[in-house]
Amino acid sequence: MRFGLAILACSLASAAQAEESFPARLAGHAVLPAFTLVAPPADAPRDLWLAGRFTGAARNDLPMSVEGDTGPTYGSHATGISLPFIGQPVQGMSGFAMNRAEDGSWFTLTDNGFGSKVNSPDAMLFFHRMRPDFQTGRVERVETVFLRDPDRKVPFRIANETTESRYLTGADFDPESIQYLDGEIWIGDEFGPHILRVALDGRVLSVHRTMLEGELLAGPDTPGVTVPAQPGKDFRVQRSGGYEGMALQPGSGLLWAMLEKPLLADDGQPEGDFLRVMTFDTAKGDWTGDSYRFKLAEGATAIGDFNFIDETRALVIERDNGEGDAARACAEGAADQSACYPLPARVKRVVLVDTASTDAEGYLRRIGHVDLLDIADPDGKALPGHKPDEGNFTFPFFTIEDVARVDDSHIMLANDNNLPFSGGRQIGQAADNEFILLSVPELLAAK
Repeated sequence: MRFGLAILACSLASAAQAEESFPARLAGHAVLPAFTLVAPPADAPRDLWLAGRFTGAARNDLPMSVEGDTGPTYGSHATGISLPFIGQPVQGMSGFAMNRAEDGSWFTLTDNGFGSKVNSPDAMLFFHRMRPDFQTGRVERVETVFLRDPDRKVPFRIANETTESRYLTGADFDPESIQYLDGEIWIGDEFGPHILRVALDGRVLSVHRTMLEGELLAGPDTPGVTVPAQPGKDFRVQRSGGYEGMALQPGSGLLWAMLEKPLLADDGQPEGDFLRVMTFDTAKGDWTGDSYRFKLAEGATAIGDFNFIDETRALVIERDNGEGDAARACAEGAADQSACYPLPARVKRVVLVDTASTDAEGYLRRIGHVDLLDIADPDGKALPGHKPDEGNFTFPFFTIEDVARVDDSHIMLANDNNLPFSGGRQIGQAADNEFILLSVPELLAAK
């Protein structure tokens, strides 16, 4: 009898894990060039006119003097763009808001600058309204809004604490997800992790720490966490493991905030192959106390974005840490990696989940997915220089951090190009900010 029950349990587990793969067709392609800069506001401190001075072993005040590269994990390929920048880089598209602006443009977000709290004190934080044109292949930056804290709502000392303008930088927050609701912006941060409520002019209105099961969550970069600290004891959120995705549920005013990586257990190791999702009530300005789990597929290590398509179903970008086309993978043990990818992209997906369908442990039901490494392009929509020599179109970037429903048949995605430290499209060339329009009617109709 126990043997029969075991077989039944295994069968049910297999059925629960079954997930349909749907086709994707490229319907549009637009690019914001990697080397796109914006001038700081007139009242910003003068030192913020030079960004990226602290990304090396020593301070560097000589503009455009040190070329970026992808680092040893990814072959140390040069990217052709040098730091520090004169002006602020419009890079790292890290989230799409579900609701568009009144003129139809999309709210999108630039991340904290150069990848960490330590190296980004001269990287300003801002969000944009952008309008990709899939006919011309260009992306219009309609507006850029810089985040600032003139009313001292941030509950800790910021990098520009003593300035009158109090502009926020990548030493303060790591903004990775964005939503637009009732004339205000909501931003998910990775350092705290925090949720920020922001006015359309960039003023911080409130900052909210994260509560899970009655306890405050913290990471190694949370203000108040001191080093040395014991992972799993002093903090449970992994570095760069905060709110990479934060979906706004239509009609409810609830933010579903999803951590990028698994939480740490008491032993300092990941608690499992799943991500925590907590709900926040924007009307009350507080957590609901409800939490859920998103199961990562085999080979996936993190998520990139999270957005609803209706009242209960939502899209999640799921990824591994790879970068570059697998067709150009380095041979095992290859000493020369200058013309190949040592850690190519293998798992890059958009997953459809049903938030209204959970099991006893709170796992969201995975309905199906599309493979971003196998996108048909029968109409030749891929821009020149942005597609493989052979096979289908791919989106083989390390961090793909933007997805949103456009209509009943289409979704739009964009990458975070980690300027100037990521390639992925061409070896020896910094990745552009690419926007792609995918026709995926079967995925969007799936229940």
